[in-house]
Amino acid sequence: MHSKPPAATDPVGNLAADAAVAPPGERVAALRARLNGVLQGKQAVVEHVLTGLLARGHILLEDLPGLGKTTLARALATAIGGRFARLQCTPDLLPSDITGFNLFNQKRREFEFVPGPVFSDVLLADEINRATPRAQSALLEAMAERQVTVDNQRYALSPAFFVIATQNPIEHHGTYPLPEAQLDRFAMKLSIGYPAPEDEVRMLAADLTGDDSSDAAPPVLMPGELLRLQAAVRRLTVAPALQRYMVDLGAVTRAQPEFECGLSPRALLLWQRLAQARAFLEGRSFVIPDDIQAVAAPLLGVHLAALPAAADAVAQQVLDQVPVPTAPPRHAARDAPERGP
Repeated sequence: MHSKPPAATDPVGNLAADAAVAPPGERVAALRARLNGVLQGKQAVVEHVLTGLLARGHILLEDLPGLGKTTLARALATAIGGRFARLQCTPDLLPSDITGFNLFNQKRREFEFVPGPVFSDVLLADEINRATPRAQSALLEAMAERQVTVDNQRYALSPAFFVIATQNPIEHHGTYPLPEAQLDRFAMKLSIGYPAPEDEVRMLAADLTGDDSSDAAPPVLMPGELLRLQAAVRRLTVAPALQRYMVDLGAVTRAQPEFECGLSPRALLLWQRLAQARAFLEGRSFVIPDDIQAVAAPLLGVHLAALPAAADAVAQQVLDQVPVPTAPPRHAARDAPERGP
């Protein structure tokens, strides 16, 4: 007999019961302000992280140590009112260290399931490329289906399950390259980069006060509100001409000999969701070509295994080969979802 992991509450039901919920635009603006306050001077990175979060797409941060990756992940978990878990990936990490395991309770004379760190809302997989391929494979089902299977028993993860994985681009000793199946689970690859001098001065000045209240700050979102925002994003209109545009762009990546693997159908679905999330953040109820192009570099960077520094060039190479649709996207104002800010 197996005991169950912590059950996720019904987010939509919880939200519907709250009559004092602020409009989506106000919630997104507050969430944006919180993350910009934690990661100062990195507005573009914050926008991409919010885009991935609203699109329900996991993010790979490829950057040097000490640039705020852990701080960003922890602040995001606090802001959405979710559980945060950190997974420090090492060569001796086992799949059961990630998913959980069954432990025999001698007092009860039965097996009990001990949940792993994937039973969280925001999971930071630190230095994911230091885990062996066997351990990395434990994340495949969790990232794609938001569930894990342990001893032939399936356990559902949080509906808001969101992975931020990190890897060091210059440290290769004792690392294992992420396989294509793992990369295909990510929606974006981002790089934070060094802060501007004025932002570092503010960081040093703030450190003198000893005020590190980011973890104690109240959540920005009400329980379950994140899923409501994500559902609103999925309802944004995408014109057939723009869907054809993305399919043609995907075909270009599959025909280029310099790319070992072109975009998969899963990657195209992620691209559409990222474009919808970007439109939502821009305050529109429909997607335009600019939305597709704005998220091209981080998406193509991870799915075509490009370095962050080369992602813009790779994206431009692909975008230049397909004409941009000129017809305005069709959208029905009466069916438009609630907008972002």
